[in-house]
Amino acid sequence: MTLFSPTTVGSFTVQNRLSLAPMTRLRADENGVPGDLVAEYYAQRAGIGLLVTEGVFPSAESKAYPGQPGIAGTTQAEGWARVASAVHAAGGTVFMQLMHGGRVSHPGITGTPRIVAPSAIAIEGQTRLADGSKVDFPVPHALDTAELEAVREEFVAAARRAVDAGIDGVELHAANGYLLHEFLSPASNRREDGYGGSPAERARFVIEVAQAVAAEVGGERVGIRISPAHNIQDVWEHDADETRATYLALVEGLAPLDLAYLSILHENPADDLPQELRRAFGGTFIANTGFGRVTTRDEAIRTVGDGVADLVAVGRPAIANPDLVERWERGAEENPVDQATVYGPDERGYTDYPTLKADRAA
Repeated sequence: MTLFSPTTVGSFTVQNRLSLAPMTRLRADENGVPGDLVAEYYAQRAGIGLLVTEGVFPSAESKAYPGQPGIAGTTQAEGWARVASAVHAAGGTVFMQLMHGGRVSHPGITGTPRIVAPSAIAIEGQTRLADGSKVDFPVPHALDTAELEAVREEFVAAARRAVDAGIDGVELHAANGYLLHEFLSPASNRREDGYGGSPAERARFVIEVAQAVAAEVGGERVGIRISPAHNIQDVWEHDADETRATYLALVEGLAPLDLAYLSILHENPADDLPQELRRAFGGTFIANTGFGRVTTRDEAIRTVGDGVADLVAVGRPAIANPDLVERWERGAEENPVDQATVYGPDERGYTDYPTLKADRAA
């Protein structure tokens, strides 16, 4: 197999083994509705085998950033229907990342009285509000056992809205320090109610969310993203044995669901832990090495060609090169990413990067 050969993801045939990494872009309106600009952005990149959207909040309380899109209601779903239609018209396949921000937020962002987490432990540091001011992360409300059911159902309802809007599937964001990841780490999860303590107990809520979402829309429409030992946003996983036990418990709990894929953010996907988790999962494996560095063409080709992963997630090169697949197939020069425009608010650094076709026409 090669990077440019087709494969299947769940029940979908995708045209190559590249995946658009889910990346925060912050171009939704003040109500979390993705507009025509967002639809254009994803449609431009439909040549990438599997598109995974930026993190989308399933409920008002789960919003993490100003400008983040949501799927919490009808108007937001209508915006995503336009995105799905544009992507499909361009021949693409798109999954929506469902992201509950957990304690990585502030009531000034969510517009709700509280933010929530597994335990009442705040992140050290500050976040930015819509007016540009910075505020300390507050101490979150520790979700009680009954409230966990409501959060789980928020994920289920969001997945249903997404699929009904025409989005092909959803990715559960259990990485990078957000709510589901917060349950997995002993640093952020100090619960004593069966959802915290041992590795299996810390993995329990994430498994239950995946089970419920898969039951609602079908496992073939559900992927999950994890980042073991990434150590970000105060979700610390420094103990290698503890981390291995936690993620094995998680993946072994997910394996019977026949999910579309497991996406792992890890600096070396050929290492023992990612490959052990891949075997335990038993399905499609997407590798993402590029959070702290840029994934290169040669690395992506080698990762798939050597059988390290089934697909490779790519971030910044796909931001700057909407025709990335063509460029990589041809070995053509890439546009550099303009880091200053990555996070909004308009078309600059979003939909205005040149393509090879435009260059030839000029």
